[in-house]
Amino acid sequence: MRISLAADERTGVADAVIEGLRARGHEVALHGALAEDERADWAWSCAAAARDVAEGRAEQGVVCCWTGTGASIAANKVPGVRAALCADAPTAAGARRWNDANVLALSLRATSQAQLEEILDAWFSAAPSDDPDDAANVAHVGELDNG
Repeated sequence: MRISLAADERTGVADAVIEGLRARGHEVALHGALAEDERADWAWSCAAAARDVAEGRAEQGVVCCWTGTGASIAANKVPGVRAALCADAPTAAGARRWNDANVLALSLRATSQAQLEEILDAWFSAAPSDDPDDAANVAHVGELDNG
């Protein structure tokens, strides 16, 4: 799977995300502080990763900033993106299952290596729900993108 990854600074967590994605067999497109000659600020880098997902250049995205909040806000401004800030594995699994989230937002400050591994495992092992009510909710969120 191709994953678009953005971070506003290069930290141990950011490098661990790169390694964790590649270890799971994913191709990783880098943005922000992880790429040369790109603006590192969270609003720009996370929007770039989200656009990769929305426009089909990546199947999933991971966006990171100090708290993860700004990263998730910027990503969610891109129509077609459903970004979820996840601090633990159950939240990551639920975001994929019930919300069909396609962008994972992470905190560069508060995510430990153990949590990161659990979050990535949960995110990539979960699939969107086939329950009609869950699908209706996801569809409605997509309609909200259009005003």
